[in-house]
Amino acid sequence: MTRHVKVMQNQSSSSPINTPDPSSKPSTPPSRRALRSRRGWRRGPVIAAGAVVAVGALVGSGFALQSAVAAKNESIAATAELSAATDLRVEQLDAHGGILEARAVKDAQDTLTGAKDTLSKAKGKADATALASSVAALDDFRLLAPERVFELADVTAAHAATVKAAVAEADRIAAEKAAAAAAAAAKAKAAAEAAAAEQESGFSGSYPSGPANPTGAQAIARDMLAARGWGADQFGCLVSLWDRESGWNVYAQNPSSGAYGIPQALPGSKMGSAGSDWQTNAATQIAWGLGYIADRYGSPCGAWSHSESNGWY
Repeated sequence: MTRHVKVMQNQSSSSPINTPDPSSKPSTPPSRRALRSRRGWRRGPVIAAGAVVAVGALVGSGFALQSAVAAKNESIAATAELSAATDLRVEQLDAHGGILEARAVKDAQDTLTGAKDTLSKAKGKADATALASSVAALDDFRLLAPERVFELADVTAAHAATVKAAVAEADRIAAEKAAAAAAAAAKAKAAAEAAAAEQESGFSGSYPSGPANPTGAQAIARDMLAARGWGADQFGCLVSLWDRESGWNVYAQNPSSGAYGIPQALPGSKMGSAGSDWQTNAATQIAWGLGYIADRYGSPCGAWSHSESNGWY
């Protein structure tokens, strides 16, 4: 015999069955991935206190009633998790039913903003074909299910990272080429200025030659350093510096750059400011060289440190 049973929850009860405290939140909100993978996130409205569960054609010991209560509890638990994840009270969820959709929209918008910026910077620098395709697909996120939106956002973000790395590498190479071009231009300019200076000084372009006297030149340099108030440590740096540059040879010439003399002035005619005998007189060359070092590096050890780091001073 078929029995029809109608079960109504007692609305006057002071303790609704399994209804969570609206102000309470789980201590650990579920992750986006957990929400994304939840099955049944589109379940119907929450069965709240006072709701009526109608069960028809029940036969047996009340199994259908137990199933209805279990479904209600599951729905309430899911609602509580969503509430904690979105900082909404349980009773507000009906007014904000598209929580997962809202998260998908924000994820898509944030990803698209960064990806489109990367696309604009990739022109002429990196292959952005895959990124452009995923951006186009994600641009239609309002027509897609949230799960699909999250998947496309992940793919787009991965493509954007690849393109961004390629753009950074292209920028690095371009910067190196620009620096090399600037250095070449500076070198050419210095050579032109040196040639102009020598022409103005009346220098013929050929230097005299003769025997080197490093010991005598260093003795002159030691006295000049002492007159400037520099000690033995500075003299040691100067010896190392000009050993490398010229071997303390008054007639030392650099055929590639045109530098000349003990301090390797470029052009050599610059030393004319210290004396007209700059081509042959060690004292004149050393006096000019020490003045150059003091103005540019502060001390012989400062010049030596720069030479060690860069190969020139």
